[in-house]
Amino acid sequence: MGTGKAAKLLGLSVKTLQRWEREGRLIPVARTSTNRRLYTEAQIREHIGLRNAVSVPTRQVAYCRVSSAAQKPDLVNQRKTLEEFVVAKGWANVEFVEEVGGGLNFKRKKFLELMDAIGRREVKTLILAHRDRLTRFGFEWFEHFAQVHGCELMVLNQERLSPEQEMVQDLMTIVHCFSSRLYGLRNYRKKLNEALKKDTLVEQPDQ
Repeated sequence: MGTGKAAKLLGLSVKTLQRWEREGRLIPVARTSTNRRLYTEAQIREHIGLRNAVSVPTRQVAYCRVSSAAQKPDLVNQRKTLEEFVVAKGWANVEFVEEVGGGLNFKRKKFLELMDAIGRREVKTLILAHRDRLTRFGFEWFEHFAQVHGCELMVLNQERLSPEQEMVQDLMTIVHCFSSRLYGLRNYRKKLNEALKKDTLVEQPDQ
């Protein structure tokens, strides 16, 4: 199997799997003529078994996010609330991750690093002020992904820490996305109709 499928089975990103090769943690069994990495199913299953046997999640992470730099005061409020929660629980050595990026953007650097760490079964607990701080949509999938890899998601559901302005921005992004698609479909339909008319004219027999 190729790198993409192997990474999916392991719950990792392709870049992480490539880094594992450089570190000697998981070496491909062969390469294609175009230098693409190849793994066997047995090799991947063996590695999953070894990882599950020795990996016990230990990290506790509190994740804070806002969409823009203008919302940094909200970021401060999020962290303060999470710090108060952690102190009340009596937890020590909790990592705080702060990020500026849209909730519809799944290519956020720190978000991806966090997901990779969960996939490696390193994170025991992920703490959020509100579920949309992790992602605007699809939270249930990420919650399932975390549970499968031994990570508990704790959501305080603090609505006041979910900025209304940010939601408006996300909705505008969605509207713009669908508007662009509709415009593209109209252009496609126009070109298709023109092509069909042209073919019809060409195929008409001589009178």
